[in-house]
Amino acid sequence: MWVGRNDPCPCGSGRKYKKCCLNKSRATPGIAP
Repeated sequence: MWVGRNDPCPCGSGRKYKKCCLNKSRATPGIAP
């Protein structure tokens, strides 16, 4: 399922995806900070 940046977050918080879980889903494993 694809979620747009301004769509409601699928986690159920009621916040917009970009303000809630956008950074969590964009995390790329394998790249050290």
